[in-house]
Amino acid sequence: MDVKNCHNFHDFRQLAKRRLPGPIFNYIDGAADDEVTYRRNTTSFGDCDLVPSVLRGVSDVDMSVTIMGQKLAMPVYCSPTALQRLFHHQGERAMAAAAGKYGTMFGVSSLGTISLEEARQISDGPQAYQFYFHKDRGLNREMMARSKQAGVNVMMLTVDSITGGNRERDKRTGFSIPFKLNLAGLTQFAVRPAWAISYLMHERFRLPQLDSHVDMSGGAMSISRYFTEMLDPAMSWADVAEMVQHWDGQFCLKGIMSVQDAQRAAEIGCTGIVISNHGGRQLDGSRSAFDQLAEIVDAVGHKIDVMMDGGVQRGTHVLKALSLGAKAVGLGRYYLFPLAAAGQAGVERALDLMRAEIARDMKLMGCTSVDQLTRQNLRFRQNAPHPAVNR
Repeated sequence: MDVKNCHNFHDFRQLAKRRLPGPIFNYIDGAADDEVTYRRNTTSFGDCDLVPSVLRGVSDVDMSVTIMGQKLAMPVYCSPTALQRLFHHQGERAMAAAAGKYGTMFGVSSLGTISLEEARQISDGPQAYQFYFHKDRGLNREMMARSKQAGVNVMMLTVDSITGGNRERDKRTGFSIPFKLNLAGLTQFAVRPAWAISYLMHERFRLPQLDSHVDMSGGAMSISRYFTEMLDPAMSWADVAEMVQHWDGQFCLKGIMSVQDAQRAAEIGCTGIVISNHGGRQLDGSRSAFDQLAEIVDAVGHKIDVMMDGGVQRGTHVLKALSLGAKAVGLGRYYLFPLAAAGQAGVERALDLMRAEIARDMKLMGCTSVDQLTRQNLRFRQNAPHPAVNR
């Protein structure tokens, strides 16, 4: 299969599975414990049906949105994700370039494999930085100052990862960074020589945001130890409030799942939140973001920008989230599998398909702009949650 013959998320996933060694594919594809939340993230959209309107004169549609002061050409953005150059040698360079081309926001992770500064040189579009809160407060201040200097538009603090989730697929293969694979994992690398050749032919894998703290040569610190030893499980609302004040700009909390936490985020001055369970990779059994969206929008949507991510695979998923009140939707695996399959060409193909789906689906819904999507367009199936149809 060629990337041009990929027409949806599942096509890209299959192509990535053919290209990647098993341990790396399963690192992207896997989640915590029994992966119940991972599956629910997507199936939750199936409990909700769209009710289209007709004869509305929809020859042209405007799918642009503004979130946290950033104008996006379409209501999806590329969420920050870690270790991208492990999946394809272009890594974040491909993601940043593709996001810039399609006029949307992209994010670089603390565990990103290119620097914030390089990402900004690739695209002058809206850029977020996914920040992990460290025990070393000096490191936190240093990273915030560096982000400001690099021209980051949105500080996105991840609050659901004070320790790593139990990702059993990785344990079965021995996957870790630096590599410490078991025999089964090594065998999977042997049957994907093209990946190994590409990996060895390009520059050394590194983590520019953390070079002085995490040694990828196999010495000082592994990724798993980074989560368990460097991140601060004692992070509190007082710590975050201090960060918000220090940043003095667009500040977003990623990983909010309860109304109470959303309200607290608004109280301390955050300008946005991302409802997220980290793609099901942290707490298995957690609710899906889509299931939580309506009650959180009702509580704080008039105060701060509410976004969501998790399980989004179709344009109709995006329209359902927007109809419930989300300002935009984050994509993760949706662009990671295309990245792994074909680098920048894959990410561009995926974003192009998503843009086309959203435009087509808006026309079929009878909407010419995103603000015309409301809960009147939705019906929830029996035994599914029923947000009040009041918007």
